[in-house]
Amino acid sequence: MNRQKKIKQLLKAHQKKANAKLAPKSNKPKYISKADRLKLEAEASPET
Repeated sequence: MNRQKKIKQLLKAHQKKANAKLAPKSNKPKYISKADRLKLEAEASPET
């Protein structure tokens, strides 16, 4: 791979990462593991 192609590829990759950071975040809820969900459920209803 020649030098120009390598440099161009690197710059393209950096630009792609920068654009990804600026892109709007999806409104998908953050993943909560099954164990954590059970723990939260237990804390929410301790009388049961």
